[in-house]
Amino acid sequence: MTTLPNLPCARVLGVPVHVLGLEEVMRRMEDWIESDAGGRWIAVTSSHGIMEGFEHREFRRILESATLSVPDGKWTARAAAAHLALEPKQVRGADLMWAFSALAAERGYSSYFFGDTEEVLERLTARLRGQFPGLRIAGAYSPPFRPLSGEENDRIIQRINDAQPQVLWVCLGLPKQERWIFAHRAELRVPVVIAAGAAAKFVSGSVAPAPAWIREHGFEWLWRLAREPRRCWRRSMLYGPQFALFALLELGGVRRFGDAPARALGAEAASPPHPD
Repeated sequence: MTTLPNLPCARVLGVPVHVLGLEEVMRRMEDWIESDAGGRWIAVTSSHGIMEGFEHREFRRILESATLSVPDGKWTARAAAAHLALEPKQVRGADLMWAFSALAAERGYSSYFFGDTEEVLERLTARLRGQFPGLRIAGAYSPPFRPLSGEENDRIIQRINDAQPQVLWVCLGLPKQERWIFAHRAELRVPVVIAAGAAAKFVSGSVAPAPAWIREHGFEWLWRLAREPRRCWRRSMLYGPQFALFALLELGGVRRFGDAPARALGAEAASPPHPD
């Protein structure tokens, strides 16, 4: 992982998670844009991402390459903060996209949205432009729902680079979006790249967000499961309980999970990007 001094970072089941709030993450993004350094990316990570990193060493190394790995889920935020005896800080992908769009409209930063469906991207860009009239949207592209050839990936990257955005929001779904960013991060001439998961769905209004009280108590996963059972059952019913058990064992000092099991990435994990 790119080392950032003085930033609290815990290992949850061996996976790095920064204990940072929304405003702190946005300040880093702004610094990176102003310095035009490039090569910075943010993993917005839930218990699903933690479990993928726990089970697959290769995916954990991908998350370790992120400049920041911030907790999208309430339980991930609590687990990371408990390791460092800090107050939990959650950074939901949708909240980050919405808040940074407001800042971007003020500062003149441009954004590019890559992933999800054409319908979601159309609704997303229309809503953001309506809410933040000064927002510069450099482009939006929904990739085909099939394996992408090297030539197709080259064209997509060229398309993004030609648009010259300051921020690239990659909404391909975990773990595909992180793998895509990791594979192409050296080719992308963008100051900040964000693995944003389902943020486009929530911000566009395509999927209704959970009420605040449900999110605050850590049951947003249950809300989404009820609305998208076919898409979310595995991460909710399998990964969720596993994460809770292992995190409690780790925090209680019963077991240490400093290294992920040596399980190879399967065909599903190696498949091309699809929306979350």
